[in-house]
Amino acid sequence: MPTTLLAIPNVSEGRDQKAIEAIGAAFDARLLGIHSDPDHHRSVFTLAGAPGALAGAVLHGAAEAVRRIDVVNRHEGIHPRVGAIDVAPIVYLDPGDRGAAGAEALVLGDLLGSELDLPVFMYGELAQGRTRAELRRGGPANLARRIDTGELRPDFGPRRLHPSAGAVLVAARPPLIAFNVELAAPATVEDAKGIAARIREGGSDGLEGVRAIGLWLDARGVAQVSTNVEDHRAVPLARVVEAIARHAAPSGAELVGLAPAAAFEGFPEELPVANRRTVEDALAGG
Repeated sequence: MPTTLLAIPNVSEGRDQKAIEAIGAAFDARLLGIHSDPDHHRSVFTLAGAPGALAGAVLHGAAEAVRRIDVVNRHEGIHPRVGAIDVAPIVYLDPGDRGAAGAEALVLGDLLGSELDLPVFMYGELAQGRTRAELRRGGPANLARRIDTGELRPDFGPRRLHPSAGAVLVAARPPLIAFNVELAAPATVEDAKGIAARIREGGSDGLEGVRAIGLWLDARGVAQVSTNVEDHRAVPLARVVEAIARHAAPSGAELVGLAPAAAFEGFPEELPVANRRTVEDALAGG
């Protein structure tokens, strides 16, 4: 079977449907799905392609995002971010494709820096484990300061933020699952933040490899625990729901992007999951 890699660019636009559609159309690869959220003000695109072609395909959509999004001067959203194309990871589904994904990510970083004049920071395996949270801390203004003082140096591109599009974070990684759980009323944002602190790695009920933040969604009028699950085999989504439910009743969940089918093993069927779709189904055309 030919090798297939995924690219999952996260773009800081979740409200302007025309802009989202234009960016999606510009990605010159097989588009498996788009997830947009107005509160997070963010859209997640899932693309599939072959090594050697995927980086160039991502570049085309990134160029459209740079033309349309000003994340430095006029952008509001509850999701942490540093760029118009905030993150653009290359994802390998088979451990044997790790090297191909790493090479594709490096090519992508070089293209984004040289063609779009974006400072590119690698994270994860290609940056000695450096995390997105470390780079996003304080937003674009703080990242600009850290570049100016020499604390951080982009891996590709100029040693300054793009005046409107900020910076972009690039990695090669296995599947990471973005999974959000809404809390039943009368849960508050303080409840969500407290639960997130407990269940994230290092918390009192810490789940290994889980990142979590508590948020309030104005558009839906609910508190949300937003998580990233780095290893779905070690921590299936059922365990995330179980950990949250010890402290507050979940009313629903949401999958951002796609997830491997194995992530839903043992999942409570009574809990509705918006946008539930697996990588396997998407690749098969389902």
